[in-house]
Amino acid sequence: MQIDKTTYSDLSVFQTTDDYSLFSKLDQTRTVGGRIQLLEFFNHPFSQTDKIRETQAILQIIRTYVHEWGPSISNGTIMVMERFYDTPLDQLPASHDPVSARIYKLLHTSDYALTRYSITHFADFIRGMFSIAAIGGKTSCPPLLKNLMDRVIKLLGPDTLHAMIKKKPGEKLVPGEVVEYGNFIRNHFKNSALTLIEIYGMFDAWYSMAMAGKEFNLVMPEFLDTEYPFIEVKALHHLLLPHAVSYDVHMDPDTNFFFLTGANMAGKSTFIRSVGTALFLAHLGMGVPADSMKTSIFDGILSNINVVDNLVKGESYFFNEVQRIRNTIIQISDKKKWLVLIDELFKGTNVQDAMKCSSTVIRGLIKIRSSLFILSTHLYEIGEELRFYPNICFKYFETRIQGGQLEFPYQLKDGISNDRLGYLILEREKVVELLEKL
Repeated sequence: MQIDKTTYSDLSVFQTTDDYSLFSKLDQTRTVGGRIQLLEFFNHPFSQTDKIRETQAILQIIRTYVHEWGPSISNGTIMVMERFYDTPLDQLPASHDPVSARIYKLLHTSDYALTRYSITHFADFIRGMFSIAAIGGKTSCPPLLKNLMDRVIKLLGPDTLHAMIKKKPGEKLVPGEVVEYGNFIRNHFKNSALTLIEIYGMFDAWYSMAMAGKEFNLVMPEFLDTEYPFIEVKALHHLLLPHAVSYDVHMDPDTNFFFLTGANMAGKSTFIRSVGTALFLAHLGMGVPADSMKTSIFDGILSNINVVDNLVKGESYFFNEVQRIRNTIIQISDKKKWLVLIDELFKGTNVQDAMKCSSTVIRGLIKIRSSLFILSTHLYEIGEELRFYPNICFKYFETRIQGGQLEFPYQLKDGISNDRLGYLILEREKVVELLEKL
């Protein structure tokens, strides 16, 4: 699935403020390598249903066998393993007979201590990898996971490794064992160990996705093999909001254009981001924040939400809006399946100009049935001239006024809103009163 930097930013997938990003919310990796792999997943959502379904199956297996998914492996363990290879040590004796081992311990005290300490972490790591690989014998695994498990078992084949993990955790090693295991790990196991660490990064990223799904009650979406774009979601909500209101959404070629109206703060932007976020997570193979979701595979998501001006290039806000729309039109002209999200089109010009420009763009975009569009606007007037298009769906967010106070129920309703609440907010915030006192 194609997603550009602007869309990643608009959907808050990666943000500079880590406490408000989708990635930081879902990241439950236990190692640095796992986090790097999770970032790789987030940067490359799938565009094939078989890849998505395979990932869904892997995450389900992890949730079923979570207590066996490398319980003894931590980031500290992997750091110790990597440091053992990077630290220069006086060479261990070739023979691990008691005399040679005790002489090495006496003459190379610090190197001996580091070796003994590192062996315990290697043993923990190996036990954890064996535990994961053993799951393959208990259930039917997707090919990708099965191949990795088989590879792990092969890399952990040497008898020396099996002897190491027969020692109970915390059991003291005699000098001969320290020399024997240390020699093997350092001189015969390095390439295999680094490969296993890399594989565990993949395991850890999947673990994070599975545990995030469990913690936030994410539901696996069902992918339909259709030639046309399709989304049906029940009780969808935004994952980053603590008390989010849910929506039901249905979009297909017959209703592929949502014309969304409502006052500021009524919920339009949150709704747009909720749909985009759910589709993004679905294409990672993850669950989505909803009661259920059915969707086709999409080729990409494009958004036009937080357009900014560029002072360095001397480009105005309106110019950048136009450029973003231009690039969007060029991109979706390939007749592939896109989800296009547009929030408040042409905010950077006057009302009359914005109405003419918005109407022109909508009339053009609505011809494209191979994509789905959600567009929000304050310009409710242009909705009347669009009513005769059969594939446009008019939705709005209601605003209520009770005792001079605004209430936002955040409920998505059929129709067009003509709420004009700007002056009321100005009065409520005492701005009018302050101006009158000047």
